[in-house]
Amino acid sequence: MKVGIPKGLLYYKYHPFLNTFFTELGAEIITSEDTNKEILDEGVKYCVDEACLPIKIFHGHVSMLRDKCDVIVIPRIMQLRSREYICPKFCGLPEMVINSIPDIPLSITEPIYAASEKELYQWAQKAGRSITNNRTQIRNAFDKALGEQSKYKTGIKNEDYKINVALAGHPYNLYDDFINMNIVKKLNKLGVGVITEEFIDDNLINDKVKDLYKRPFWTFARNAYGFTLEASNEKMVNGIIYISSFACGIDSVIVELIKDKIGDFPFMILKVDEHTGEAGLETRVEAFVDMLERSC
Repeated sequence: MKVGIPKGLLYYKYHPFLNTFFTELGAEIITSEDTNKEILDEGVKYCVDEACLPIKIFHGHVSMLRDKCDVIVIPRIMQLRSREYICPKFCGLPEMVINSIPDIPLSITEPIYAASEKELYQWAQKAGRSITNNRTQIRNAFDKALGEQSKYKTGIKNEDYKINVALAGHPYNLYDDFINMNIVKKLNKLGVGVITEEFIDDNLINDKVKDLYKRPFWTFARNAYGFTLEASNEKMVNGIIYISSFACGIDSVIVELIKDKIGDFPFMILKVDEHTGEAGLETRVEAFVDMLERSC
């Protein structure tokens, strides 16, 4: 059986788990290409106009896979941490895709609660039955997938740069080079190093989040807030660049909370959508770097 896995949204963080799990069940994994203009155009054609850029791109990845696989995985990720949730568009992602794109094959859409191994295994049991009814094989595939995921490290931490910036935002905006137009390479070429939230101790992020009047409801908001405050307060970086999807409701809140706390610390927001031009983004990045150089 051929299982299609779209290279969109949180694929960049959790693909070792998904690929290993279905491979160990005996399936052949079919992934879409890296995000490109054709995939974006497909997504824009099928997705609702009000959706953010990463959701549109995910639609494009699904569209490119639909004729190449027997089953397609559309992750309905609900929870990664206890008492926190993911962007609400993830909750309804399968319905958005299935009702927008014609001729989609059988889809795996079970909710994913990954705050604990026990909860995640409940997803594995249901998803695994799309391939096999062998419970032992599903359990072994799940254990192997967890092991592979634990070995996989994400994040960026450049060394030996005089000027450094904290690169913040949702993971799919940071690790999809098409969405962010290779911003890490652009910054490195300008002599600027990059650090992302994965290299800040989680306990330090927790300490910063405690300053808020209430616990963040969204995991992405918690991570971005705690990371940027720790990086700026401890002078780990010279500035912050926040990559935000146009019309992202979570970002509209968290960006203001960050700005309120960091005061006059150098901070730039890069809004991206399907109309964002690379030349305009480069100009803004170069101007921001010039400002950082003058302040050093």
